[in-house]
Amino acid sequence: MDLDNILHILWHALGHCLKEVALILPLLYLTYLLMEVIEHRAGDRLTAVIRRSGRVGPLLGGVVGILPQCGFSAAAAGLYAGRVITLGTLVAVFLSTSDEMVAVLLAGGIKLPGVLCILLIKAVPAIACGFLCDLLIRPRREEVKVEEFCEQENCHCEGKGVLLAALFHALKVALFIFLVSFGLHIAIELLGEERLGSLAFNLPVVGHLLSTLIGLIPNCAASVVLTELYLGGAMSLGAMLSGLLAGAGVGVLVLFRANRHLKENLLILAGLYGVSVVLGLLIDLSGIAAILPF
Repeated sequence: MDLDNILHILWHALGHCLKEVALILPLLYLTYLLMEVIEHRAGDRLTAVIRRSGRVGPLLGGVVGILPQCGFSAAAAGLYAGRVITLGTLVAVFLSTSDEMVAVLLAGGIKLPGVLCILLIKAVPAIACGFLCDLLIRPRREEVKVEEFCEQENCHCEGKGVLLAALFHALKVALFIFLVSFGLHIAIELLGEERLGSLAFNLPVVGHLLSTLIGLIPNCAASVVLTELYLGGAMSLGAMLSGLLAGAGVGVLVLFRANRHLKENLLILAGLYGVSVVLGLLIDLSGIAAILPF
């Protein structure tokens, strides 16, 4: 391939991605504006409810975790380190957390009913795994002072106000979408859609294993990458959800900073990885993607 063809591919990909981002940026802003309003008005109350949840903690944790914002997984890690919530509640929050998935799916053309179905597919096994953890694993008895670790891992939006904070999030995610989409368009041009679809992410088991590794990266970019790969046809619904189930955002970082039991943290991480891979495989084997209202 000569230089002119390469420049043509780059220019075509750049133009397409800039147009795509320009079209989705208003939707991203409105989505994050709604999230900011919910978080500022109800975030503290929801966290307090989880604190007092007791045996129904996994249920509340799984429901609260699906709300598209990063604060609850970080808060849950700090609360677990202080033994305020159970391991099952922590697991439910971690598995149901989706970071930027909802905004990217909506921006990518997935209708709201389809997005709600995907959230339900994540929340139900998250809640079930949480209750199973509390049933099988006895809690460690100790007194630990609960620190506000989640405040140390925030998005540095304090003082910006709801409007500016929403704009900050929207621009950040739009940049991630642009970079990922740019790379995907170049790959499609160079490899072709058929060859791209046959790469590792679309291989049974292997794709789920790789996706889950990406999901464990404690950054919202991971959820953007996984969702964009799914929207671009480079991975199955189950593979995407393997990564997103494992993706607890900055919650994992807060857990390792807040909980002094390193072995326990590593076991939680390994369990999160294994459960996410298995659940993603089961989702693909079930064929549920074919009946979702996309």
